[in-house]
Amino acid sequence: MLKNKGIAFKLISLVLLSTGTIFIGIFIYSYFFSRQIITQKIKENASYLTQSMVYQIDEVLKSLEKIPQGLACFLEHGFYPLFVEHGFYAQKELLKILKEVVKENPEVYGCIVAFEPYSFNKGMLYFAPYFYKKNNKISFAYIGGENYQYFYWDWYQLPKILKHAVWSEPYYSKGSGILMSTYSVPFYRIVNGKREFWGVVAVDISLSWLQKLVSSIKVAQTGYGFLISKNGTFITHPQKNLIMNETIFSLAEERKTPYLREIGKKMIHGEKGFVPINSIVTGKRCWLAYSPLPANGWSLGVLFPQKELMADVTKLNQYVICLGVIGLIFLSIVTILIAGTITRPLRALSSVTRKLGTGNLDTEIPCLELKDEVGELAKAFDYMKRSLKEYIKNLQEATAAKERVESELKIAADIQLSMLPRTFPPFPDREEFDIFAIMEPAKEVGGDFYDFFFVDKDKLCFLIADVSGKGVPASLFMAILKFLLKTEALRGISPEKILFQVNNTLCPDNEACMFATIFCGILDIKTGKVHFANAGHNPPLLWNKEGKIEFLKVNRGFVLGVMEGFNFKGESLCLKPGDMLILYTDGVTEAMNSRKELFSKERLKDVIAHLKEREAKQVVYKVREAIKLFTKDAPQSDDITMLVIKFNGQKL
Repeated sequence: MLKNKGIAFKLISLVLLSTGTIFIGIFIYSYFFSRQIITQKIKENASYLTQSMVYQIDEVLKSLEKIPQGLACFLEHGFYPLFVEHGFYAQKELLKILKEVVKENPEVYGCIVAFEPYSFNKGMLYFAPYFYKKNNKISFAYIGGENYQYFYWDWYQLPKILKHAVWSEPYYSKGSGILMSTYSVPFYRIVNGKREFWGVVAVDISLSWLQKLVSSIKVAQTGYGFLISKNGTFITHPQKNLIMNETIFSLAEERKTPYLREIGKKMIHGEKGFVPINSIVTGKRCWLAYSPLPANGWSLGVLFPQKELMADVTKLNQYVICLGVIGLIFLSIVTILIAGTITRPLRALSSVTRKLGTGNLDTEIPCLELKDEVGELAKAFDYMKRSLKEYIKNLQEATAAKERVESELKIAADIQLSMLPRTFPPFPDREEFDIFAIMEPAKEVGGDFYDFFFVDKDKLCFLIADVSGKGVPASLFMAILKFLLKTEALRGISPEKILFQVNNTLCPDNEACMFATIFCGILDIKTGKVHFANAGHNPPLLWNKEGKIEFLKVNRGFVLGVMEGFNFKGESLCLKPGDMLILYTDGVTEAMNSRKELFSKERLKDVIAHLKEREAKQVVYKVREAIKLFTKDAPQSDDITMLVIKFNGQKL
């Protein structure tokens, strides 16, 4: 009888399986091979299109650069000798040339020659004739005055300091509302045989032509081009609301897309690339080809919609799949007719398996009396059913206990974070300083904390602390310590006395031998004077306005909660406007990567030294980003806490 036979000869369905496997293998190979070829062609065409547009834009920009370059050359070699001999006549000739430049060049909105103070006329601090277009006419004005000291502006200072021509960031003209950029070229004169800086030639370039040129890029139905500046600001984009209002980095932050941020970094650093990305406009998957403009460092990006460009390949594959499915259906019918009589026991077991899968573990297992492979399989199912009952019972008990613990830890974490100031800026009406802080616990709850508050209208108390241990005990000790510190600080006493009183309060009842390191300071927001005391904490970093970074040489002190009656040493320093204090816990410097290497104080100092941003929030985020890049996939070993204060001084 069939039920007493082995199951091997019943597996006629292997014919169907092997045939289907061969078909799927051929289909997959064909699909990916054809897709790879088309993708490579798209990449080549994308590179060609992008580079072609870059060359086209760069050619126009370089031709515009020649205008102020030529003027600078004229001022150095032709105008200066004329100016020395015939000052008034030279001035008239200069004004005539400037007017012709604006008149004869449609892309030029305005042209200015700005001289160094008292260099054109010893009795004139300002001399900067400016011709510009207004209402389709050429207008003229002398730029400079108490309300506009042009020699302090970037378009003048940057070429002077860098000693070469500079393109400005795009901006909207206040008078005309036109999007433009300024190209500034320094010029010099020979005085006593030495080449001396004399002033700057600057040309305001309308970017309307550039917007039209980039907007003309069309790829399939939804592909488009866009242009960003050296800072990542959108100069052109199909979504008009993004132009000059958003950067590629603000979009990445808003949409929580670190990948877009990394692409933006590569674009502003002048790299080329071809990467997959989701379209900002449609949200669909695209390829992005990007390339820099050699003239000014801006970057052009072109999006190529994947689905639209791969439509023909997709349609061909659909036809192949349909033919394959029809063939498999035919083979299935034949196989079912042959194997139908020998698959009934397996179908019965399959039905029981579905019931077991729904949680009905009281279902009776059929086919236990069979002596073949199906019978062995039925006995295995029966054993599995009994084992599952026991396992589920144990799992339910363990899960309930775990959920209770996780719920309590979640509540504890929420309570802990709610105790820390998290609204930034915390004092919007106080412009004398800028402050920002973060705390990221290594476990659900941690022992690090920070705090800042006014003890009177002009004195801001700030502190950062690291409690020994981790988890719930550390968080409880942290809550008590934070309350005691704030209570003592609001009495108006000095930082060393605050630490002295809190230490004496903690020591008598500290049976668990918990302790904490603390750095506590009080900033006078009028004068910038900081009075501080240290209780065994890491020395802060001082980043002064000149860019010098150094660790404060502070008294090490002793930790809180161990030795009653310890006298802490008060110290002070005076912050100048633009100076910044960077406080941190050892979770920053001792962050560890997978090779057991520490982030270290030297690496922290180096990261800050390379920052261009001078805002407290940016400093915190950049350091946190550097730590993440350093540790990568390694688990966080300690709480990470940072507090940054930038002293701005009083506004006049």
